[in-house]
Amino acid sequence: AASAMAAPSRPFCRAVRLGLVEYRRAQELQRSLVAQRIEQRIPDTLLLLEHPPVYTLGKRREAAARNFLVAPDALRARGAQVEHCDRGGDVTYHAPGQLVAYPIVHLRELRPSGVRPFVEGLEDVMLRTAAHYGIKATGRRPDETGAWVGNKKLGAIGVRVDNRVTSHGLALNVRTDLSGFAHIVACGLAGRETTSLARELGLEGRPEAPAVEEVAGVLARHFGEYFGRDIVETDASEIYAECIGSGQPDEAAAADGRLSLESASS
Repeated sequence: AASAMAAPSRPFCRAVRLGLVEYRRAQELQRSLVAQRIEQRIPDTLLLLEHPPVYTLGKRREAAARNFLVAPDALRARGAQVEHCDRGGDVTYHAPGQLVAYPIVHLRELRPSGVRPFVEGLEDVMLRTAAHYGIKATGRRPDETGAWVGNKKLGAIGVRVDNRVTSHGLALNVRTDLSGFAHIVACGLAGRETTSLARELGLEGRPEAPAVEEVAGVLARHFGEYFGRDIVETDASEIYAECIGSGQPDEAAAADGRLSLESASS
């Protein structure tokens, strides 16, 4: 007798750990992957990474520029980058110790579908990740998207959607040096503090604080559970190979941050 066919598995999403990635390089990678996802050449992909110190301004450029408390040139002189980007949202800050997750996923194939449910899903993924460490965070605050512990912001969200394919995503403060946030009105929300998993656990500056690499695994698992995806850990070399195949610079150049950046500040 013929053997029974195995039940089809759930849709999958690749999780790719990229380590510390220069901000413009990450934008270029996302653009390449989005174009390929629109053409159905690659599956859904979740990029997990950190950035060197960088202040980023979303589409609301003029409003975001007003939310600098220190001149951008002065921040550059201190070693931080200041970059424009094509996500939604205001000004925010990225630095080592902060987990950044960029989902390149097709909204048409997600359940729940749509931009608002996707953003709310990213909130829930952060809340579940915080709960894993015993921290009660909340979301769904009117005009204050993100993950919050009281009135302290733990994680931010800013997304872009092209032909129903997402890019950019979320930033969760794990063991970040939060002093960089003192130079901006983060996300344009005056009177709001910023916090981290380490600070909420009373482990700020201590080696026992959760590591970004560990939290990345927890967050990826919750992302898969929320959006009904099996998470498949994928080596970064596979992603770079895809970008090379789509006309991107070679991996060695990418490793040095030497990318084609004609539209990086659009």
